[in-house]
Amino acid sequence: MDTQEKSNIEIFSQFIRRSVILKLFSIFILMLMLMIPMSFIQSLINERQEMRQTAVAEVSDKWANEQLIYGPILTLPYNKEIIENGKLSEIRKEAHILPSSLEINGEIDPRSLHRGIYEVVVYDSRISFTGSFGEIEKYITEIKNKVLWDEAFLTINISDLRGIKEKVIVNLNGRANSVEPGSHISELVTSGITVKNPFQDSPNTNNLNFSFNLHLQGSSHLGFIPIGKETNVTLTSEWKDPSFSGSFLPDARVVNEKGFKAAYRILELNRNYPQFWIGNQNISGLRASAFGVDLLLPMTDYQKAMRSAKYALLAISLTFLTFFLVEILSSKKVHPFQYILIGLALCLFYTLLVSISEQTNFDIAYIIASVSVITMIGLYSKSILKNLKQTLILVLVLSITYSFVYITLQVQDYALLIGSVGLTAILALTMYITRNIKWYEISSLKKAGS
Repeated sequence: MDTQEKSNIEIFSQFIRRSVILKLFSIFILMLMLMIPMSFIQSLINERQEMRQTAVAEVSDKWANEQLIYGPILTLPYNKEIIENGKLSEIRKEAHILPSSLEINGEIDPRSLHRGIYEVVVYDSRISFTGSFGEIEKYITEIKNKVLWDEAFLTINISDLRGIKEKVIVNLNGRANSVEPGSHISELVTSGITVKNPFQDSPNTNNLNFSFNLHLQGSSHLGFIPIGKETNVTLTSEWKDPSFSGSFLPDARVVNEKGFKAAYRILELNRNYPQFWIGNQNISGLRASAFGVDLLLPMTDYQKAMRSAKYALLAISLTFLTFFLVEILSSKKVHPFQYILIGLALCLFYTLLVSISEQTNFDIAYIIASVSVITMIGLYSKSILKNLKQTLILVLVLSITYSFVYITLQVQDYALLIGSVGLTAILALTMYITRNIKWYEISSLKKAGS
Protein backbone atom coordinates (compact mmCIF):
# COMPACT_ATOMS: atom_id res chain seq x y z
CA MET A 1 0.00 0.00 0.00
CA ASP A 2 2.78 2.41 0.98
CA THR A 3 4.62 1.50 -2.21
CA GLN A 4 1.53 2.32 -4.29
CA GLU A 5 1.05 5.69 -2.55
CA LYS A 6 4.72 6.49 -3.06
CA SER A 7 4.39 5.56 -6.71
CA ASN A 8 1.37 7.85 -7.09
CA ILE A 9 3.27 10.74 -5.49
CA GLU A 10 6.21 10.18 -7.82
CA ILE A 11 3.89 10.11 -10.83
CA PHE A 12 2.25 13.33 -9.71
CA SER A 13 5.67 14.90 -9.10
CA GLN A 14 6.84 13.86 -12.55
CA PHE A 15 3.68 15.33 -14.04
CA ILE A 16 4.34 18.67 -12.35
CA ARG A 17 7.92 18.77 -13.59
CA ARG A 18 6.95 17.84 -17.16
CA SER A 19 3.71 19.78 -17.60
CA VAL A 20 4.27 22.66 -20.01
CA ILE A 21 0.96 24.32 -19.08
CA LEU A 22 1.81 24.21 -15.38
CA LYS A 23 5.29 25.57 -16.10
CA LEU A 24 3.86 28.48 -18.11
CA PHE A 25 1.34 29.17 -15.37
CA SER A 26 4.01 29.19 -12.65
CA ILE A 27 6.22 31.53 -14.72
CA PHE A 28 3.25 33.85 -15.21
CA ILE A 29 2.56 33.89 -11.45
CA LEU A 30 6.23 34.65 -10.75
CA MET A 31 6.13 37.56 -13.19
CA LEU A 32 3.10 39.00 -11.40
CA MET A 33 4.81 38.54 -8.03
CA LEU A 34 7.85 40.48 -9.30
CA MET A 35 5.56 43.44 -9.99
CA ILE A 36 5.32 43.87 -6.20
CA PRO A 37 9.00 44.85 -5.72
CA MET A 38 8.73 46.91 -8.93
CA SER A 39 5.90 48.91 -7.37
CA PHE A 40 8.15 49.61 -4.37
CA ILE A 41 10.92 50.70 -6.72
CA GLN A 42 8.57 53.10 -8.52
CA SER A 43 7.52 54.50 -5.13
CA LEU A 44 11.22 54.96 -4.33
CA ILE A 45 11.72 56.91 -7.58
CA ASN A 46 8.72 59.12 -6.77
CA GLU A 47 10.06 59.73 -3.28
CA ARG A 48 13.47 60.76 -4.60
CA GLN A 49 11.81 63.04 -7.13
CA GLU A 50 9.75 64.69 -4.38
CA MET A 51 12.94 65.24 -2.40
CA ARG A 52 14.42 66.98 -5.45
CA GLN A 53 11.32 69.17 -5.77
CA THR A 54 11.65 70.09 -2.10
CA ALA A 55 15.28 71.08 -2.71
CA VAL A 56 14.22 73.20 -5.71
CA ALA A 57 11.55 74.93 -3.60
CA GLU A 58 14.04 75.67 -0.82
CA VAL A 59 16.63 77.16 -3.19
CA SER A 60 13.98 79.16 -5.08
CA ASP A 61 12.61 80.50 -1.81
CA LYS A 62 16.02 81.87 -0.90
CA TRP A 63 17.03 83.11 -4.37
CA ALA A 64 13.64 84.25 -5.77
CA ASN A 65 10.64 82.39 -7.11
CA GLU A 66 9.23 82.41 -10.63
CA GLN A 67 8.73 85.95 -11.90
CA LEU A 68 5.64 87.35 -13.64
CA ILE A 69 6.04 90.94 -14.78
CA TYR A 70 3.47 93.28 -16.27
CA GLY A 71 2.88 96.98 -16.30
CA PRO A 72 2.89 99.80 -15.97
CA ILE A 73 -0.84 100.29 -15.43
CA LEU A 74 -1.95 103.93 -15.14
CA THR A 75 -4.63 104.44 -12.50
CA LEU A 76 -6.66 107.68 -12.38
CA PRO A 77 -8.78 108.13 -9.24
CA TYR A 78 -11.91 110.29 -9.47
CA ASN A 79 -14.96 111.11 -7.38
CA LYS A 80 -18.35 110.02 -8.60
CA GLU A 81 -21.48 111.74 -7.36
CA ILE A 82 -24.36 109.50 -6.26
CA ILE A 83 -27.68 110.08 -4.57
CA GLU A 84 -28.21 107.89 -1.54
CA ASN A 85 -31.19 108.18 0.77
CA GLY A 86 -32.08 111.42 -0.92
CA LYS A 87 -28.68 112.94 -0.23
CA LEU A 88 -25.92 113.78 -2.69
CA SER A 89 -22.61 112.16 -1.85
CA GLU A 90 -19.35 111.17 -3.53
CA ILE A 91 -17.62 107.82 -3.81
CA ARG A 92 -14.09 107.19 -4.98
CA LYS A 93 -13.65 105.30 -8.24
CA GLU A 94 -10.53 104.32 -10.17
CA ALA A 95 -10.04 104.21 -13.93
CA HIS A 96 -7.27 101.99 -15.31
CA ILE A 97 -5.50 102.68 -18.59
CA LEU A 98 -3.04 100.35 -20.34
CA PRO A 99 -0.10 101.50 -22.51
CA SER A 100 -0.71 102.21 -26.18
CA SER A 101 2.72 100.74 -26.94
CA LEU A 102 5.07 98.53 -24.96
CA GLU A 103 8.57 97.30 -25.83
CA ILE A 104 10.31 94.74 -23.61
CA ASN A 105 13.86 93.54 -24.12
CA GLY A 106 15.29 90.97 -21.76
CA GLU A 107 18.58 89.16 -21.31
CA ILE A 108 18.40 86.06 -19.11
CA ASP A 109 21.56 84.73 -17.51
CA PRO A 110 20.82 81.20 -16.25
CA ARG A 111 22.68 79.60 -13.38
CA SER A 112 22.72 76.13 -11.85
CA LEU A 113 22.80 75.91 -8.07
CA HIS A 114 23.05 72.76 -5.99
CA ARG A 115 21.35 71.67 -2.79
CA GLY A 116 23.09 68.47 -1.78
CA ILE A 117 23.02 66.19 -4.83
CA TYR A 118 20.21 68.13 -6.52
CA GLU A 119 20.61 70.74 -9.27
CA VAL A 120 18.34 73.80 -9.40
CA VAL A 121 18.00 76.27 -12.29
CA VAL A 122 17.81 79.98 -11.39
CA TYR A 123 18.46 83.09 -13.44
CA ASP A 124 19.67 86.66 -13.28
CA SER A 125 17.90 88.91 -15.79
CA ARG A 126 18.19 92.46 -17.08
CA ILE A 127 14.98 93.71 -18.65
CA SER A 128 14.26 97.10 -20.22
CA PHE A 129 10.74 98.52 -20.68
CA THR A 130 9.81 101.43 -22.94
CA GLY A 131 6.42 102.64 -24.11
CA SER A 132 3.78 105.30 -23.82
CA PHE A 133 0.26 106.05 -22.75
CA GLY A 134 -1.27 107.91 -25.68
CA GLU A 135 -4.57 109.75 -26.03
CA ILE A 136 -5.35 109.40 -22.33
CA GLU A 137 -8.09 112.04 -22.42
CA LYS A 138 -9.93 110.08 -25.15
CA TYR A 139 -10.55 107.25 -22.70
CA ILE A 140 -11.71 109.47 -19.83
CA THR A 141 -14.06 111.82 -21.71
CA GLU A 142 -16.92 111.35 -19.25
CA ILE A 143 -14.81 111.74 -16.10
CA LYS A 144 -12.13 114.17 -17.30
CA ASN A 145 -13.20 117.01 -15.06
CA LYS A 146 -13.47 114.73 -12.04
CA VAL A 147 -10.05 113.09 -12.24
CA LEU A 148 -7.77 113.68 -9.25
CA TRP A 149 -4.60 114.13 -11.30
CA ASP A 150 -2.35 114.66 -8.31
CA GLU A 151 -3.45 111.29 -6.90
CA ALA A 152 -2.80 109.32 -10.11
CA PHE A 153 -0.24 106.52 -9.97
CA LEU A 154 1.50 103.84 -12.03
CA THR A 155 1.76 100.22 -10.89
CA ILE A 156 4.19 97.56 -12.11
CA ASN A 157 3.61 93.93 -11.17
CA ILE A 158 6.68 91.96 -10.00
CA SER A 159 5.56 88.68 -8.49
CA ASP A 160 8.56 88.28 -6.15
CA LEU A 161 10.04 91.57 -5.01
CA ARG A 162 12.99 89.80 -3.38
CA GLY A 163 14.38 89.31 -6.88
CA ILE A 164 15.01 93.05 -7.42
CA LYS A 165 18.77 93.58 -7.25
CA GLU A 166 19.13 97.27 -8.16
CA LYS A 167 17.26 100.48 -7.47
CA VAL A 168 14.42 101.03 -9.95
CA ILE A 169 14.05 104.46 -11.55
CA VAL A 170 11.07 105.11 -13.85
CA ASN A 171 11.51 107.88 -16.41
CA LEU A 172 8.26 109.66 -17.27
CA ASN A 173 8.35 112.22 -20.09
CA GLY A 174 12.09 112.53 -19.51
CA ARG A 175 11.82 113.02 -15.74
CA ALA A 176 13.22 110.47 -13.28
CA ASN A 177 10.80 109.14 -10.66
CA SER A 178 11.50 106.95 -7.68
CA VAL A 179 9.26 104.01 -6.85
CA GLU A 180 7.64 102.69 -3.71
CA PRO A 181 7.15 99.02 -2.81
CA GLY A 182 3.65 97.63 -2.78
CA SER A 183 0.51 97.89 -4.86
CA HIS A 184 -2.51 100.15 -4.34
CA ILE A 185 -4.60 98.02 -6.72
CA SER A 186 -4.06 94.64 -5.15
CA GLU A 187 -6.89 93.00 -7.12
CA LEU A 188 -5.14 93.76 -10.41
CA VAL A 189 -1.54 93.79 -9.22
CA THR A 190 -0.96 91.44 -6.31
CA SER A 191 2.70 92.31 -5.77
CA GLY A 192 4.70 95.14 -7.25
CA ILE A 193 6.00 98.70 -7.15
CA THR A 194 4.22 102.05 -7.47
CA VAL A 195 5.07 105.43 -8.98
CA LYS A 196 2.99 108.20 -7.42
CA ASN A 197 1.84 111.40 -9.12
CA PRO A 198 3.26 110.72 -12.61
CA PHE A 199 1.90 114.04 -13.93
CA GLN A 200 3.59 116.34 -11.44
CA ASP A 201 5.27 119.32 -13.09
CA SER A 202 3.81 118.14 -16.42
CA PRO A 203 1.13 120.20 -18.16
CA ASN A 204 0.45 117.42 -20.66
CA THR A 205 -2.05 114.88 -19.29
CA ASN A 206 -2.81 113.37 -22.68
CA ASN A 207 0.47 111.55 -23.35
CA LEU A 208 2.89 109.90 -20.97
CA ASN A 209 6.11 108.27 -22.17
CA PHE A 210 7.87 105.89 -19.84
CA SER A 211 11.02 103.79 -19.60
CA PHE A 212 12.69 101.79 -16.84
CA ASN A 213 15.09 98.89 -16.31
CA LEU A 214 14.86 95.90 -14.01
CA HIS A 215 17.71 93.80 -12.69
CA LEU A 216 15.75 90.82 -11.52
CA GLN A 217 16.49 87.38 -10.14
CA GLY A 218 14.12 84.44 -10.43
CA SER A 219 13.78 80.68 -10.72
CA SER A 220 12.78 78.43 -13.61
CA HIS A 221 10.18 80.72 -15.24
CA LEU A 222 10.03 84.30 -16.49
CA GLY A 223 6.61 85.50 -17.65
CA PHE A 224 4.85 88.61 -18.95
CA ILE A 225 1.34 89.87 -19.69
CA PRO A 226 0.76 91.79 -22.96
CA ILE A 227 -0.90 94.91 -21.62
CA GLY A 228 0.19 97.16 -24.48
CA LYS A 229 -2.13 97.97 -27.37
CA GLU A 230 0.84 96.53 -29.20
CA THR A 231 3.32 94.55 -27.14
CA ASN A 232 6.72 93.54 -28.50
CA VAL A 233 8.93 91.29 -26.40
CA THR A 234 12.44 90.06 -27.21
CA LEU A 235 14.21 87.57 -24.96
CA THR A 236 17.74 86.21 -25.30
CA SER A 237 19.66 83.72 -23.19
CA GLU A 238 22.48 81.19 -23.23
CA TRP A 239 20.12 78.48 -21.97
CA LYS A 240 19.86 75.67 -24.54
CA ASP A 241 16.65 73.99 -23.33
CA PRO A 242 13.88 76.62 -23.15
CA SER A 243 10.19 75.79 -23.08
CA PHE A 244 7.92 78.56 -24.33
CA SER A 245 4.69 78.48 -22.35
CA GLY A 246 1.50 80.39 -21.76
CA SER A 247 -1.12 81.88 -24.06
CA PHE A 248 1.31 83.03 -26.75
CA LEU A 249 4.24 81.45 -28.54
CA PRO A 250 7.09 83.44 -30.11
CA ASP A 251 6.54 84.76 -33.62
CA ALA A 252 10.20 84.06 -34.24
CA ARG A 253 12.65 81.93 -32.32
CA VAL A 254 16.13 80.52 -32.62
CA VAL A 255 17.27 77.69 -30.34
CA ASN A 256 20.71 76.17 -30.73
CA GLU A 257 23.84 75.22 -28.79
CA LYS A 258 24.55 78.90 -28.11
CA GLY A 259 21.20 79.48 -26.42
CA PHE A 260 17.94 80.94 -27.64
CA LYS A 261 16.38 84.14 -28.91
CA ALA A 262 12.63 84.64 -29.02
CA ALA A 263 10.52 87.54 -30.31
CA TYR A 264 6.82 88.14 -29.64
CA ARG A 265 4.40 90.62 -31.19
CA ILE A 266 0.99 90.70 -29.51
CA LEU A 267 -1.85 93.03 -30.47
CA GLU A 268 -4.79 94.34 -28.46
CA LEU A 269 -7.10 92.15 -30.57
CA ASN A 270 -5.19 89.03 -29.47
CA ARG A 271 -6.34 89.31 -25.85
CA ASN A 272 -9.68 89.38 -24.12
CA TYR A 273 -9.63 92.74 -22.30
CA PRO A 274 -9.70 96.41 -23.39
CA GLN A 275 -7.23 99.26 -22.97
CA PHE A 276 -9.41 101.06 -20.44
CA TRP A 277 -11.86 100.09 -17.72
CA ILE A 278 -13.21 101.29 -14.40
CA GLY A 279 -13.03 99.28 -11.19
CA ASN A 280 -11.85 95.71 -10.66
CA GLN A 281 -12.77 94.22 -14.02
CA ASN A 282 -10.89 91.99 -16.44
CA ILE A 283 -8.74 90.37 -13.72
CA SER A 284 -9.24 86.82 -15.01
CA GLY A 285 -8.67 87.86 -18.63
CA LEU A 286 -5.51 89.71 -17.69
CA ARG A 287 -3.96 86.73 -15.94
CA ALA A 288 -5.13 84.26 -18.58
CA SER A 289 -3.04 86.07 -21.23
CA ALA A 290 0.28 85.45 -19.47
CA PHE A 291 3.13 83.98 -21.48
CA GLY A 292 6.83 83.42 -21.03
CA VAL A 293 9.68 80.95 -21.00
CA ASP A 294 10.64 78.10 -18.72
CA LEU A 295 14.32 77.39 -18.21
CA LEU A 296 14.16 73.63 -17.98
CA LEU A 297 16.77 71.08 -17.19
CA PRO A 298 16.74 68.33 -19.83
CA MET A 299 14.30 65.57 -18.87
CA THR A 300 15.32 64.80 -15.31
CA ASP A 301 16.96 61.51 -14.40
CA TYR A 302 13.99 60.57 -12.24
CA GLN A 303 11.62 60.94 -15.16
CA LYS A 304 13.85 58.73 -17.29
CA ALA A 305 14.20 56.19 -14.48
CA MET A 306 10.42 56.09 -14.01
CA ARG A 307 9.87 55.61 -17.74
CA SER A 308 12.44 52.82 -17.85
CA ALA A 309 10.77 51.15 -14.84
CA LYS A 310 7.56 50.96 -16.86
CA TYR A 311 9.42 48.62 -19.21
CA ALA A 312 10.32 46.24 -16.35
CA LEU A 313 7.64 43.76 -17.36
CA LEU A 314 9.14 43.66 -20.86
CA ALA A 315 12.64 42.83 -19.56
CA ILE A 316 11.31 40.19 -17.16
CA SER A 317 9.05 38.64 -19.82
CA LEU A 318 11.80 38.38 -22.45
CA THR A 319 14.29 36.91 -19.97
CA PHE A 320 11.82 34.34 -18.64
CA LEU A 321 10.70 33.54 -22.19
CA THR A 322 14.31 32.86 -23.20
CA PHE A 323 14.82 30.49 -20.25
CA PHE A 324 11.51 28.78 -20.99
CA LEU A 325 12.40 28.23 -24.66
CA VAL A 326 15.78 26.83 -23.61
CA GLU A 327 13.93 24.37 -21.39
CA ILE A 328 11.58 23.41 -24.22
CA LEU A 329 14.24 23.07 -26.90
CA SER A 330 16.77 21.25 -24.71
CA SER A 331 16.83 18.95 -21.72
CA LYS A 332 17.79 21.72 -19.28
CA LYS A 333 15.60 22.42 -16.27
CA VAL A 334 15.28 25.77 -14.50
CA HIS A 335 13.77 25.72 -11.02
CA PRO A 336 11.13 28.34 -10.07
CA PHE A 337 13.47 29.56 -7.31
CA GLN A 338 16.09 30.28 -9.95
CA TYR A 339 13.49 32.23 -11.93
CA ILE A 340 12.83 34.30 -8.79
CA LEU A 341 16.52 35.11 -8.31
CA ILE A 342 16.86 36.14 -11.95
CA GLY A 343 13.73 38.32 -11.66
CA LEU A 344 15.03 40.02 -8.53
CA ALA A 345 18.30 40.74 -10.35
CA LEU A 346 16.27 42.42 -13.11
CA CYS A 347 14.45 44.52 -10.49
CA LEU A 348 17.77 45.47 -8.91
CA PHE A 349 18.70 47.19 -12.18
CA TYR A 350 16.35 50.08 -11.42
CA THR A 351 17.62 50.77 -7.91
CA LEU A 352 21.16 50.75 -9.29
CA LEU A 353 20.08 53.12 -12.07
CA VAL A 354 18.49 55.64 -9.70
CA SER A 355 21.23 55.59 -7.08
CA ILE A 356 24.08 55.89 -9.60
CA SER A 357 22.33 58.56 -11.72
CA GLU A 358 22.06 60.77 -8.62
CA GLN A 359 25.85 60.86 -8.52
CA THR A 360 26.69 61.01 -12.21
CA ASN A 361 25.26 61.33 -15.71
CA PHE A 362 22.15 59.24 -16.45
CA ASP A 363 23.68 57.67 -19.55
CA ILE A 364 26.73 56.51 -17.60
CA ALA A 365 24.47 55.20 -14.83
CA TYR A 366 22.39 53.26 -17.34
CA ILE A 367 25.48 51.61 -18.82
CA ILE A 368 26.88 50.67 -15.40
CA ALA A 369 23.57 49.28 -14.13
CA SER A 370 22.76 47.31 -17.29
CA VAL A 371 26.26 45.85 -17.62
CA SER A 372 26.23 44.84 -13.94
CA VAL A 373 22.85 43.08 -14.17
CA ILE A 374 23.58 41.41 -17.54
CA THR A 375 26.94 40.14 -16.24
CA MET A 376 25.37 38.83 -13.04
CA ILE A 377 22.54 37.03 -14.84
CA GLY A 378 24.92 35.77 -17.56
CA LEU A 379 27.29 34.16 -15.04
CA TYR A 380 24.38 32.67 -13.08
CA SER A 381 22.75 31.24 -16.22
CA LYS A 382 26.09 29.73 -17.27
CA SER A 383 26.08 27.67 -14.08
CA ILE A 384 22.44 26.68 -14.65
CA LEU A 385 22.47 25.89 -18.36
CA LYS A 386 26.02 24.50 -18.58
CA ASN A 387 26.05 25.68 -22.18
CA LEU A 388 28.04 28.67 -23.43
CA LYS A 389 25.98 29.12 -26.60
CA GLN A 390 22.69 29.26 -24.70
CA THR A 391 24.21 31.64 -22.16
CA LEU A 392 25.42 33.95 -24.92
CA ILE A 393 21.92 33.92 -26.46
CA LEU A 394 20.48 35.00 -23.10
CA VAL A 395 23.10 37.76 -22.73
CA LEU A 396 22.29 38.93 -26.26
CA VAL A 397 18.57 39.05 -25.47
CA LEU A 398 19.20 41.11 -22.33
CA SER A 399 21.58 43.44 -24.17
CA ILE A 400 19.05 44.04 -26.94
CA THR A 401 16.28 44.60 -24.36
CA TYR A 402 18.20 47.26 -22.41
CA SER A 403 19.41 48.89 -25.63
CA PHE A 404 15.82 49.00 -26.87
CA VAL A 405 14.62 50.64 -23.65
CA TYR A 406 17.49 53.16 -23.74
CA ILE A 407 16.70 54.19 -27.32
CA THR A 408 13.03 54.55 -26.41
CA LEU A 409 13.96 56.86 -23.52
CA GLN A 410 15.96 59.13 -25.83
CA VAL A 411 13.20 59.64 -28.40
CA GLN A 412 10.26 60.53 -26.20
CA ASP A 413 8.08 61.77 -29.06
CA TYR A 414 8.41 58.44 -30.90
CA ALA A 415 8.34 56.16 -27.83
CA LEU A 416 4.91 54.69 -28.64
CA LEU A 417 5.87 54.00 -32.27
CA ILE A 418 9.20 52.39 -31.37
CA GLY A 419 7.62 50.39 -28.55
CA SER A 420 4.82 49.08 -30.78
CA VAL A 421 7.23 48.10 -33.57
CA GLY A 422 9.62 46.48 -31.09
CA LEU A 423 6.92 44.41 -29.39
CA THR A 424 5.56 43.33 -32.77
CA ALA A 425 9.04 42.20 -33.83
CA ILE A 426 9.53 40.29 -30.55
CA LEU A 427 6.20 38.51 -30.92
CA ALA A 428 6.93 37.68 -34.57
CA LEU A 429 10.36 36.24 -33.65
CA THR A 430 8.85 34.16 -30.84
CA MET A 431 6.22 32.79 -33.19
CA TYR A 432 8.91 31.94 -35.74
CA ILE A 433 11.12 30.14 -33.22
CA THR A 434 8.23 28.11 -31.80
CA ARG A 435 6.47 27.40 -35.11
CA ASN A 436 7.55 23.74 -35.29
CA ILE A 437 7.12 22.87 -31.61
CA LYS A 438 4.42 20.24 -31.05
CA TRP A 439 3.21 21.40 -27.69
CA TYR A 440 0.95 18.40 -26.96
CA GLU A 441 3.83 16.02 -27.57
CA ILE A 442 6.49 17.77 -25.47
CA SER A 443 5.81 15.89 -22.24
CA SER A 444 5.56 12.50 -23.91
CA LEU A 445 8.70 13.05 -25.96
CA LYS A 446 10.68 14.02 -22.88
CA LYS A 447 9.26 11.02 -21.05
CA ALA A 448 10.22 8.70 -23.86
CA GLY A 449 13.71 10.16 -23.96
CA SER A 450 14.22 9.97 -20.20
